[in-house]
Amino acid sequence: QVQLVESGGGLVQPGGSLRLSCTTSGFTLDYYAIGWFRQAPGKEREGVLCISPSGDITYYTDSVKGRFTASRDDPKRTVNLLMNKLEPEDTAVYYCATDFYDYSNCLKGASDYGAWGQGTQVTVST
Repeated sequence: QVQLVESGGGLVQPGGSLRLSCTTSGFTLDYYAIGWFRQAPGKEREGVLCISPSGDITYYTDSVKGRFTASRDDPKRTVNLLMNKLEPEDTAVYYCATDFYDYSNCLKGASDYGAWGQGTQVTVST
């Protein structure tokens, strides 16, 4: 059974850092790109970034460039989203996702991702 489970969310002050994890099961992570998305209250889901099987990062939004990055630990079946210099505008539920068709490619939109985690809340506030 395919599963993606996000963890690591919480409350952080502006300027702080947080690491989210996406733990996967039911497929061999090594061959798959993993996308990160977020959805703030009252807003549409927004792509954050994608990490390819080789570890290359594709940013889906310019607003996180220079602040967010990702890493992967395939033997542990885990992909991490590393968030620095957090801003209140980063407050959202964060999701990881993958795709079982064009599975190694990051050059695609949210609608191309077929498997999603349940999300983890990130709140940036004083």
